[in-house]
Amino acid sequence: MKLEGIHAVVTGAASGLGRATAAALIANGVRVGMVDLPGERLDVAARELGGVPCPADVTNAADVEGMIQQFVREVGPLHAAINCAGIGTAARIVGRNGAMPLQDFMRTITVNLGGTFNILRTAAAAMMANEPNPETGERGVIINTASIAAYDGQIGQAAYAASKAGVAGLTLPAARELAGSGIRVMCIAPGIFRTPMLAGLPEAAQQSLGQQVPFPARLGDPEEYAFLATHILQNVMLNGEVIRLDGALRMAPR
Repeated sequence: MKLEGIHAVVTGAASGLGRATAAALIANGVRVGMVDLPGERLDVAARELGGVPCPADVTNAADVEGMIQQFVREVGPLHAAINCAGIGTAARIVGRNGAMPLQDFMRTITVNLGGTFNILRTAAAAMMANEPNPETGERGVIINTASIAAYDGQIGQAAYAASKAGVAGLTLPAARELAGSGIRVMCIAPGIFRTPMLAGLPEAAQQSLGQQVPFPARLGDPEEYAFLATHILQNVMLNGEVIRLDGALRMAPR
């Protein structure tokens, strides 16, 4: 898929991986719908990058359906969707105050896995209306974001790891189902990246985390995630796979 002139939506686009991905796509001539919760943060990010603000709650079916329909109506056919929205939850299954509240676990699953599927299903339905690319037969590409926690989640990451394992597990069956419509589905599993989830930690703690990475021994930059996402869009043979982006890191139990 050639990037120049296509239309894409990116969730979690007001910050972190989503913002970096939106910026990279816009720099390559893509018209980007920047999806995030409504508010000044999204408006500022869209204004700074030149994207189209698309306020929506990814866990709300009507929100996402309306947002995609409006984007297609006002901007044009949807060719790509990149899911970067997510939350981090750190809690033991049984902690000092007893069992982890079920609602905390379910909220993580709802946002990280349910929100991803909500965008995937709605974007895929919109992409099916596209004319196939005459060179590749593609109608669209969907990229989801898992985490290496899906494979080696640490103590205290039960909810987060389960949600991201679900995203990873969604990749192949979705790719197989949508292949007949010319829609590719890929997934990126980042390691430890410099995002708002880590921004609250002291700089010394962030450096310590980065030094656990074999090479390069540092936190990942959101722009490196964005670079991979833009490559996936352009490489038609990439389909149905989860790519670890982690500098060879395998996380210890704690």
